[in-house]
Amino acid sequence: MNNNIYIVIKNHISNYPNPIKLTKGQSVIVGEAYMGEENWDNWIYCHTEDLKLEGWVPEQIIDTCGKVLEDYVAKELNVHIGELLFKQKELNGWFWAQKLNSFNEGWIPNENVQVYQQD
Repeated sequence: MNNNIYIVIKNHISNYPNPIKLTKGQSVIVGEAYMGEENWDNWIYCHTEDLKLEGWVPEQIIDTCGKVLEDYVAKELNVHIGELLFKQKELNGWFWAQKLNSFNEGWIPNENVQVYQQD
């Protein structure tokens, strides 16, 4: 069994059609930390220095001076119940996944999926 294959159990549609995209070494304006009921700790709301893009960024990839430590994109993956996903990495209550039937990839909350168990 492949533990990286997941099935969507709850739809997810992104609220951010123009996600922030950052490159290693870029500086950002660091804002507030995420505060909510979900188990989504260590997310910081950031803006690019030109204020053209904004979004949630993992705290782990920003140094104390606001420099980005690795390439990052906040693209969320729109998914519907029953779709199969390949999990690539997990971070702060979300994981980066690719749809098995396409090349579409992005972030999805952990609670929207479960490990796929093939009969």
